[in-house]
Amino acid sequence: MAEAAALVSVIFEKLADEAFKKYARSLNIHSELKQLEITLSRIQALLIINDDSDKEITDESVRLWLNSLQRLAYDIDAVLDDLATEARHHELTQESGAGTSKIIKNIQSYCTNFSLTQRLFSLTHRLSPELHNIITQLQRLEKQKSDLDLIVKDEKPKNNTNRRNEVYLLESDVVGREVEKEKLLNKLLGDDGSSQENFSIVPIVGMGGVGKTTLARLLYQDTRVQDHFQLKSWVSVSADFDIFKISKTIFQDVSKDEKEFEDLDKLQMAIAREIKDKRFLVVLDDVWNENYDDWERLVLPFHSGAYGSRVIMTTRKQQLFRMIVFNHLDQLEILSHEDALSLFALHALGVDNFDSHTPLKPQAEGIVKKCGGLPLALKAIGRLLSTKTGEEEWNEVLNSEIWNLESADEILPALRLSYHDLPADLKRLFSYCSLFPKDFLFDKEELILLWMAEGYLNPSYATKSPEGIGRECFETLLSRSFFQHAPNDESLFVMHDLMNDLAKSIAEDYFFQFYNEREMAEEALAKYLHMSFIREEYVAYQKFQTFKRAINLRTLLAVSAGVNKSWETFYLSSKLLVDLIRNLPFLKVLCLSRFEISEVPDSIGSLKYLTYLNLSQTKIKRLPQDVGNLYNLQTLILFGCTCLTMLPESFLKLKLLRHLDIRDTPLLEKLPVGIGEIKDLHTLTKIIIEGDNGFSITELRGLNNLHGEISIQRLHNVQSPTHAHEAKLSLKRLTKLELNWGEGSQHGTLEKEVLKELEPNSDRLKKLSVDSYSGIEFPTWVGHPSFRRLAHVSIRNCKNCATLPQLGQLPSLKELFIDGMDQVKFIGSEFTGTNQFGAAFPSLEILRFENMQGWEVWSANSEVFHAVFPCLRELQIKDCPKLIKVSVEELPSLEVLKIDRCDVCVLRRMVHVASSITKLEIMSIFGLTYEAWKGVMEYLGAVEEIRIYMCNEISYLWESEAEAIGG
Repeated sequence: MAEAAALVSVIFEKLADEAFKKYARSLNIHSELKQLEITLSRIQALLIINDDSDKEITDESVRLWLNSLQRLAYDIDAVLDDLATEARHHELTQESGAGTSKIIKNIQSYCTNFSLTQRLFSLTHRLSPELHNIITQLQRLEKQKSDLDLIVKDEKPKNNTNRRNEVYLLESDVVGREVEKEKLLNKLLGDDGSSQENFSIVPIVGMGGVGKTTLARLLYQDTRVQDHFQLKSWVSVSADFDIFKISKTIFQDVSKDEKEFEDLDKLQMAIAREIKDKRFLVVLDDVWNENYDDWERLVLPFHSGAYGSRVIMTTRKQQLFRMIVFNHLDQLEILSHEDALSLFALHALGVDNFDSHTPLKPQAEGIVKKCGGLPLALKAIGRLLSTKTGEEEWNEVLNSEIWNLESADEILPALRLSYHDLPADLKRLFSYCSLFPKDFLFDKEELILLWMAEGYLNPSYATKSPEGIGRECFETLLSRSFFQHAPNDESLFVMHDLMNDLAKSIAEDYFFQFYNEREMAEEALAKYLHMSFIREEYVAYQKFQTFKRAINLRTLLAVSAGVNKSWETFYLSSKLLVDLIRNLPFLKVLCLSRFEISEVPDSIGSLKYLTYLNLSQTKIKRLPQDVGNLYNLQTLILFGCTCLTMLPESFLKLKLLRHLDIRDTPLLEKLPVGIGEIKDLHTLTKIIIEGDNGFSITELRGLNNLHGEISIQRLHNVQSPTHAHEAKLSLKRLTKLELNWGEGSQHGTLEKEVLKELEPNSDRLKKLSVDSYSGIEFPTWVGHPSFRRLAHVSIRNCKNCATLPQLGQLPSLKELFIDGMDQVKFIGSEFTGTNQFGAAFPSLEILRFENMQGWEVWSANSEVFHAVFPCLRELQIKDCPKLIKVSVEELPSLEVLKIDRCDVCVLRRMVHVASSITKLEIMSIFGLTYEAWKGVMEYLGAVEEIRIYMCNEISYLWESEAEAIGG
């Protein structure tokens, strides 16, 4: 009932809008809409009261009735969208005459009124019968409720609003796997002598949901494992055993390199070079493939690693291991009853037993037994019950009919119960995730924009924005184990395979993943409202025909299976795109990112319901003027459109636009005039300041909702510090700020005052970049310790600055890049600061200096600090030819040192103060003779890798073979 209830709520919100009601009266259909509202309200009460029942799952007649209601609700929603779109068009047409002369305005008014009258008559003529038919069907459905054994008395629904404010449990320790963990650790770290190869397999085999991935992650993150293996890689494999993709992920993990390869042979040769004579650990998570030849091909480069390397493989299948000559496999068993009860208590109550909750223990014992000892099920049900404190509520879960369902799809009843307990709006959001394949990497913010575009984030019950509501909803789903953090990237999320299966099973009537060309009846396709497909090099004609027959489609998403690979290319012909738009008029969400599309057809403007358009990383050069007809558009993503040169002037008509992502569009040099009047803009990633009659920085004044990432370019066109002040950056919630003056930058004094006025809010900023600034010094806010979250700073091509800003007191700074500061000769205390407590650069991990042509002295001693650069692990000094005097003290954490086009004294001093270096890379070092090199080698006791390029003054590294072996 969740989908129907949520959709009905959205309909009520649209009907309540005053502008909408006024427009309906002008069409003389307000009485029909009122009748619709009355009938819907009675049905809504029925849905709310019965939302916690099991009948939609256990009673087929209820399921069919809900299905009919939901389809009718979609029809109602489409009619209301039609009305709202026409109302918006009407409003914009009336506004278009403003500012013209009286005579012209009268002529325009006559023509406009005639045109509007025609449109209104046509719309009324079309919608009145539609509404009459909908009301008749709705009333028929309402009469059927008495035959469905649904609750109809005036019962108050349970109040679930507290769930949005619940205290989320932290990810708990693994329970009951101590023995398995120690056993596997011995296999990882010990030498059992059973393998004649330099690497061996450590299998983790078990049924779905038993905790294979969790145990593998526990091992992967163990400090003993981290210290033991020199190189590590984690690959989520799943059903798609693509050797090239798996190998590419391994290469990127062990090399930290994004290099592209033409074929598998070259890629595997590169892996072999990277892991040669090094002890590595590779985790292949969730392997389904049982083809021995594929396995043999995958592990070819592994043979070059050092003895003691390991491959952890998690799988539900055993056949592959038997082919690899594993005579005996230890299955990862379900948890014992005691451990299962402890894990359940941990997630339900926040403690590991029921000693202080004895009244709930009998119900807990029964629930744990029904979960079958599976950790995934125990966590899901535990987190479900963390919001319920009474014995009655726990009894309801224990005695639910869902436990007894005989389901052919083998969905765990515990997961169904966990889903069933969600509020209606969260059920809907979870169902939407059925469009994404297994192992898909979810970006939280991208998913929230899709939810918002579908109309799933209802802002009527809160003062928060739809985006804010979406973040709360996502965190709730995360806290209940519907999502998990991705193993290799905490900023991304994954969904367990069994959760993915659950989403598909509950959404199968409306959502469809189309991944294989197969014949389907037109009437079967017509029922789907949301479809996705995995990108292919060429979109097959059969697949396109499938989309054409899905005539009611609201959503069409191109998605990737696994990690996006930068070298992959996907093609979609312009004719297919034109036909696609013509045949899918009801689309609200369209994502064709990463296709080699060079042109967007004018007909895009006919998709009047479109709220979300993603054309990122395509080859488009322009958008047609008809984009301005997309009155409902909320999100437009053009990120990475490297050929894009212009945006249409009709942008001003996009009054509902909230997110415009134009990052990485180097050829786009002008914003549409008036874009600053779109007051609801939350995202405007690139701002180009122009001269007279162009975009002015003062236009940012009214964009109070801007947040996230912003790049402001051509700041040399700002003529007054007052104009910069009016931008009010300090009031915007920016996390990343790039300030670029461009090549026209000249006025040093003016620019310092402008930069001073562009101070952002210090509470949120995480990344700061300043480029081509011509002032002779930086204002005090740059580097001020109040910017406590600032983690990445880049200062480039500031040619007139003789000193660097005081950055040493930034508490969270992790990465710093200084480039092209020609006037800087001395770097010392003005850079580190003068605070006598704690450390300078306390969190800095990566420091890079490049193209510092005048730099002569670097003094970073700790006379006034306990330490300087205590966490620095990578240092690069490149193209600093005059740097001679270096007074840097101990760098205890430095592992990687790269020096390029510098004097040998820089190299000598750096290796002298950094005895922990494991990787050294040098190029074109002036004065690096063999004698100088001998002095360097004395301090390279921990080094594992040395790379030397274009050091022509040295002809050999060791005088003899014995010296080389001894070294």
